[in-house]
Amino acid sequence: MRPKFYGVITPFITPFKEDLSLDLDSARWLARYQAEGGVHGIFPNSTTGEFVHLSKEEAVKLTGTVLEEVGGKVWIIPGISANSTEDSISLGRIFKNMGVSGTIITPPFFFKVSGERLKLHFSMVAERVDLPIIIYNIPSATGINIPISLYRELSEEYSNIVGAKVTYENFTYLRGLIQEVKSVREDFSILVGFDDMLLPNLMMGGDGGIMALANAAPKIHRNVYDFWREGSFEKALEWWKKLLELTKVYDISTSFPTAVKTLLSVMGSPVKPYVRPPLTPERDEVVQKVRKIAESLGLKI
Repeated sequence: MRPKFYGVITPFITPFKEDLSLDLDSARWLARYQAEGGVHGIFPNSTTGEFVHLSKEEAVKLTGTVLEEVGGKVWIIPGISANSTEDSISLGRIFKNMGVSGTIITPPFFFKVSGERLKLHFSMVAERVDLPIIIYNIPSATGINIPISLYRELSEEYSNIVGAKVTYENFTYLRGLIQEVKSVREDFSILVGFDDMLLPNLMMGGDGGIMALANAAPKIHRNVYDFWREGSFEKALEWWKKLLELTKVYDISTSFPTAVKTLLSVMGSPVKPYVRPPLTPERDEVVQKVRKIAESLGLKI
């Protein structure tokens, strides 16, 4: 049975104007660019999209804009992560009424809950938000590494918990998650968050990824996925090597959002490199290095 969500999903950056208000015109352009680039889904109110810098109203406005622009063409799977379980539920219900495809949620990231308290957080959301839910493991940001055993328990107890996003560069963990959870839920989606783990995840039996650089280069990610699915491993490997080259922008940037926005900007897109404090745009020397990487891969709008 094929999972609910698979392939290439973009954690959508949030475009800002110079005054740091939402740039919804650029958001509309980027949503179309994503759909035309072949992504299967878009994840607004994401980590890469600076969700912690957005108000609830802005998250809803951004998601509504993307939904209006490409909702009939790709999945729209907004984030509902919050430190309060009730806040996650409230936002999830709003998104449900808007007609989104599903939602994505991390653990709370201020109080470091674990064990039964962590399970309670996800259980309450699953019971009160009538949407397919992807549980997002990003221990570098939350300080919590979701146990594989908890993923298995939740997948068995809640049919609307349909997948995992794993932003954790540990192949032993990823392999264990695939083996353990898919043994009881074959249709459970295993999606990686790091671009360079896309092909390894597919090789181990995973289903795709939710990867930041797909904002700028969705066709590279889609080629890796499509050639692997077709059984053309050498071509998948060829495109994966291009993807590895592109990930160098992370090494020279100060954050995921600034890396992606800088890349989109030097490619000639309408998206400007503005980010909200405490993040700041990259220095010119970084911008020039990102430009060279983009040019070496022929990336331009």
